[in-house]
Amino acid sequence: MIDLSKLAEPGSIEESLLERIDFKRMPRHIAVIMDGNGRWAKSRNLPRVEGHRAGIASVREIVETAARLELGVITLYAFSVENWKRPRYEVATLMLLLKEYLRKELATLMDNNIRFVPIGRVDGLDETVQRELRYAQEQTARNTGLLFQIALNYGGRAEIVDTVNRIMALLREREMSDAVIDEAFFSDHLYTANVDDPDLLIRTSGELRVSNFLLWQIAYAEIHVTKVLWPDFRRRHLFEAIIDFQARDRRYGGVEEADAQMFIEADENRA
Repeated sequence: MIDLSKLAEPGSIEESLLERIDFKRMPRHIAVIMDGNGRWAKSRNLPRVEGHRAGIASVREIVETAARLELGVITLYAFSVENWKRPRYEVATLMLLLKEYLRKELATLMDNNIRFVPIGRVDGLDETVQRELRYAQEQTARNTGLLFQIALNYGGRAEIVDTVNRIMALLREREMSDAVIDEAFFSDHLYTANVDDPDLLIRTSGELRVSNFLLWQIAYAEIHVTKVLWPDFRRRHLFEAIIDFQARDRRYGGVEEADAQMFIEADENRA
């Protein structure tokens, strides 16, 4: 049972938004493209890295809120394979902030029964970062609540290439060159194997692109774009995204029976 008292103060905007949410139709998996840290810093005449530092507060609040909403999965896009092109100092600071987050927030993850899993080409990160990631993953492995995936050194195309190579190696090992690969088999070898695909993709900062994020998995995700920059993204903005999601008519390429009948009758009338 969701404890709403932990999600909103009486009379607050958050409380009014919670009243509009149907807790029987919650998204199982929310993915987030955390964008706008640099613009947030620039608007305040601060170095870009200060935007990344400010964004940690948003990560903390959104992950805790997702756990209290009893969502199944949240996946945050933290560092892409393309982000290595950024200035060396910025990349180094991002990795330092990641390690600080893992050390400081591990107790919070445990207290909220959150299981932490990094996805992406994690072996391409510095060994000190890998060590912190492994430790957090091992410590939270037995938690049974929210699955918190963080995408690091991640790219949707890279994931698909890695999946193809993983499957090819498996087939060679098992001498199954004539095996038929279907969508389910392919999905079982992604970074996100055995995890529900995202129902809702949130992008902050107002940009209208998916930026090479979970390209296979978001095939039928509802997309919510907000102009709010990531360091300003808070619980109420997550509630707004969920309300928007629940207003969508999710048909997965099909149509309602009544709509189909209407099309049939229209064709018959034209004939």
